[in-house]
Amino acid sequence: MKNILFTTITVLLLTSCSQKNDFDASGNFEADEVIVAAQQNGELTSYSVQEGMLLKQGAKVGQIDVRMAELQKEQIKASISALQDKTANPNDQAELVKRQLQVQESQLAQQERERRRTENLLKADAATQKQLDDINAGIDQLRKQIAVTRQQIKLNTYNTNTQNKSILSEKGPLEKTAEQFQEQIDKGQIINPINGTVLVNYALRGEMQVIGKPLYKIANTDTLNLRAYIIGTQLTNIKVNQQVKVRIDQGEKEYKEYTGTIIWISDKSEFSPKTIQTKDERANLVYAIKVKVKNDGFLKIGMYGEVIWSK
Repeated sequence: MKNILFTTITVLLLTSCSQKNDFDASGNFEADEVIVAAQQNGELTSYSVQEGMLLKQGAKVGQIDVRMAELQKEQIKASISALQDKTANPNDQAELVKRQLQVQESQLAQQERERRRTENLLKADAATQKQLDDINAGIDQLRKQIAVTRQQIKLNTYNTNTQNKSILSEKGPLEKTAEQFQEQIDKGQIINPINGTVLVNYALRGEMQVIGKPLYKIANTDTLNLRAYIIGTQLTNIKVNQQVKVRIDQGEKEYKEYTGTIIWISDKSEFSPKTIQTKDERANLVYAIKVKVKNDGFLKIGMYGEVIWSK
């Protein structure tokens, strides 16, 4: 009777040890969590985030009041428009001077005709030398005036262009300032950065926000990583991109199994976490690994899982 009792206890202990160590590594599931924070100061005028929501990347989920930045941008745009009104068209001013030049050239042609007529009259003793001298003096004066007018046309064009260039040089800095205000306006929109599930919500509509204040935490739970730990002697049995079996508890004695892929193996050892079981419980130093597992909806962040690759 004693032998039977001893044999039964021994089998139970061996079975217990086998069940306890029939996995190669264990750990907890985790995901890359992103904390979305306010990028602008102001009142949260609209906000539609709730815990458990599935959000798409690029979706607008809220708006911070940016009316002040919008008014400042409008003021800058008005200043840019006013610059154009300050500029002068060189063609308009040149047209007036050109008309003056045409009048002077017409007068010169008239005086030259009058000089030829006077020269002929002088030959016939019908005019005096003084009359011819006066005409020649008038022609010389007109030619000087025409030269001055032509120079004035060039000078006016140069001055107008220089003045316009000076005025329009203010346009560049104003446009950059407008871009800065537009950046502030854009940052007032709360844009969801990734596809995922909202894990924690920190904000409510109507609250005042400041730059850097957390609004909500989101993670893509379509795929989770099981962060497990192995001992040094197991390193030779695994490699990155290796497929392994992952399982979680399903009831008291059953498991639900998944196919996972090792995506990372730490190159540095660390002290064994107290909550983690290893194949050799006496091991003080362990190596962390990450196993990527496609989530079917049953896997949760923080859930315990086991990895098996031994045959």
